[in-house]
Amino acid sequence: QLHLAVSGGGSVQSGGSLRLSCEVGGFDRDAYCMGWIRQVPGKEREGVASIADDRTVRYRDFAKGRFTISQDNHKNTLHLQMRDLKSEDTAMYYCAALRRSYDDGYCTGRLVDRGDFDYMGQGTQVTVSS
Repeated sequence: QLHLAVSGGGSVQSGGSLRLSCEVGGFDRDAYCMGWIRQVPGKEREGVASIADDRTVRYRDFAKGRFTISQDNHKNTLHLQMRDLKSEDTAMYYCAALRRSYDDGYCTGRLVDRGDFDYMGQGTQVTVSS
């Protein structure tokens, strides 16, 4: 059964850290790139970070140097380590999967730059207070 089960999230003060995890299954993991998307009510969703099947990663500018995306060796669990969190990082964070239609770079680019996805898990709220 297809699932993208997210855990982690919560409330932290500015400068704090959080780690999100996403357990995935029920689809051909090798045919997808994975990533994280976030959304603030009233605003468009935005890609945060993505990782390809070959483990290359891509980040939005706001995430570079602060967020780290990773996956376990079996590609069953996706993580997003977030450090030096800012109030503007407050959002609902979603684990997402996008089918690779061309190559890994195109896939991760679509997910991060456009927030495209085929599957999305339930969101987890991240709240950063200043």
